[in-house]
This record gives sequence, structure tokens and C-alpha cells, in this order.
Amino acid sequence: MTGLETEPAIAAELFGDRIDVARAFTDALAREGEERGLIGPLELPRLWTRHILNSVIGAPLFYGSVADIGSGAGLPGLVLAIARPDVQWTLIDPMERRVNWLNEQVAELGLDNVEVHRARAEEVQRPEGFDVVTARAVSALRTLIPLTAPLVKDGGELALFKGMNAANEIDAAQKPIKKFRLSNVRVEVLGEGVLSESTRVVRAVVR
Repeated sequence: MTGLETEPAIAAELFGDRIDVARAFTDALAREGEERGLIGPLELPRLWTRHILNSVIGAPLFYGSVADIGSGAGLPGLVLAIARPDVQWTLIDPMERRVNWLNEQVAELGLDNVEVHRARAEEVQRPEGFDVVTARAVSALRTLIPLTAPLVKDGGELALFKGMNAANEIDAAQKPIKKFRLSNVRVEVLGEGVLSESTRVVRAVVR
């Protein structure tokens, strides 16, 4: 596809026997993403590096039941669901066009480990909670914690994909960290020496 970044060699290693599914999703996103308002016009030349690999490198962090808040184009939720068919994923987004896209991809890719819900995070009702809640490129940590922490079961985890300023965001979020009883809050850098752009994930236990 014109303009689409060539698949990096590491992709097949990270996805293993799920690489063909990952390729199908990436191709669909490249074909339709800009037109449907899912990705910007400058993303095709870095779609694999900046988005697909940036998401899948976090796959080992997840287990049990996971919610992805503000799934959008399926980053990281759909990518992670492809890589981890043993985990149950709930993708949550308030926008109808994004939810339609997510549902289409779940059907086309045959992902029987994914549910899609159109809702805002604060509207989600799940008394038993999720084992892990994630989000990527949604908002600053101080805003994101009140949206995500209430969805985590006691003793479960947050695993939030953040940028270069992750440590500063933790410093700025001390009030909600205390309010929502987060512990062991830290930045984990993933993919160093493996990816051309490493990934930062803020992890914390919720009690």
C-alpha cells in the first residue's frame, strides 16, 4: 500500500503465530483509518513502528480480564487482543464511528476474545471489576486515574501507555494516586534494544 511503512522484521517475532491477523488489521487500518477519522494523514509511514509495535510490546503485561479505555482505532486494545487470545478484552469508546470500526474488525479478524462497548469510562458498570485496565494516548495521568482506577478489581492493576513525560505525569498525579489507593506506581520502559522507539507504561496496583 502506497505510503504504508514496510513491516519491521521484529513484528513477526512479537506476534508469533498471530502475525497474519496483525497484518490484516494493519492493512485495514492503513486503507480506512484516515478516511474514517481513526488516524491522522501522517501516520501511514510510521504505522507499524509508532502504533502497532508500540502496542504489542506490552502484551506480556496482561492477564485475565482487561478493559481498554478510549480504544479508538484499536490501539492498544485490538492489537493486544490479537497477540493475546488467552486474555478477555473489553474495548470501551464513546464514539459511534469508532465502535462501528472496532466491531467490524472483531468480526473480520475472528476475535472471539473481544467485546466492544459504546460508553464513557465513568458509565461502565462492572461490579466485579477487571484484572487490568489500560489506555493509550487518552489524557494526562491525573485525569486518567479517576476514569480507570474505579474499574480495576481489588488487587488488580493499571497499565497505561504513556509518552516520554510519564515520570513527570506521575509527579503531577499524586493527589489522585492517593485518593484511588494506588501503590507501586512506576514507569516501565519496554522494547529498549528491540524497537526503534521504546514504549513507556505506567503500572500500579489498585487496592
